[in-house]
Amino acid sequence: MSHEHYFICPHCGHRSMATDRNAGFRRAARGCERCGFAYLFELLDDYYPAPNAAFFACDGDGRIVDCGRGSFELTGLKTESAIGQHLSDALGLRFEDGTDHLSTALEWEVRVQQKPVEVNTHGEPPAKAVADIFPAYDDEEGGLLVVLTPSNHH
Repeated sequence: MSHEHYFICPHCGHRSMATDRNAGFRRAARGCERCGFAYLFELLDDYYPAPNAAFFACDGDGRIVDCGRGSFELTGLKTESAIGQHLSDALGLRFEDGTDHLSTALEWEVRVQQKPVEVNTHGEPPAKAVADIFPAYDDEEGGLLVVLTPSNHH
């Protein structure tokens, strides 16, 4: 019996399912069927981001490789100026409990979900958000998908 895998695109947020983690018979990563983005993140369980969630794809060192849907609306940061910066530096992330959850997700290759965080917004007071962090489940380059959902928590 085949097992369905859940995927999410870091660029447009489109969710999909497939029985194969690769694109056809190649070892190449699956791409997004909706927007054409080059790779998807696999989710161990289905995940439903909020409509106003902001997506950030990072490499294995936590540097931004793409700002996806909702990122500009939350932060005011343009993709061109964000690429190559460490996510924590670019967004001034401050987790409520003081833990560096990005490093935890990268080092241990574990999901970190529903962590309250403050995000710098260019020209505005910091925004409160909830962070969901997903490691790339590949054997080669690693990386992170960071989803920030604006919130009103205190």
